[in-house]
Amino acid sequence: MSEELSSRQVRDLELLLQQLQQELKRLLSTTEEGARPVDLGQPIGRLSRMDALQQQSMAKASRRSHEIRLQQIAAALNAIKEGEYGQCKECGEPIGFGRLGARPETPFCVGCQGRREPGR
Repeated sequence: MSEELSSRQVRDLELLLQQLQQELKRLLSTTEEGARPVDLGQPIGRLSRMDALQQQSMAKASRRSHEIRLQQIAAALNAIKEGEYGQCKECGEPIGFGRLGARPETPFCVGCQGRREPGR
């Protein structure tokens, strides 16, 4: 069982969340070009076109992952405002400071996250 977060820990994690939010927004703005549709009418070879399509697919997947994390960060920042940050959304127990330091946007404690992941 983890202890409740101190007000200092919450402030530190809030700053970390804000930094991550800015970093992800910057990443999304710089990767926008790579996620645009590939021009199939462009006069390039078949392998170059396949490579371009694969790169586009990877860029889209990466952007989607960043967008999801941004949503989680926004939810965590809102939870701080509401005074509910650091409580597992599933069991209601406190989430450890170590876990939040590694992934400050997480809404679940280690135990509940483990039960939610497929294959466990």
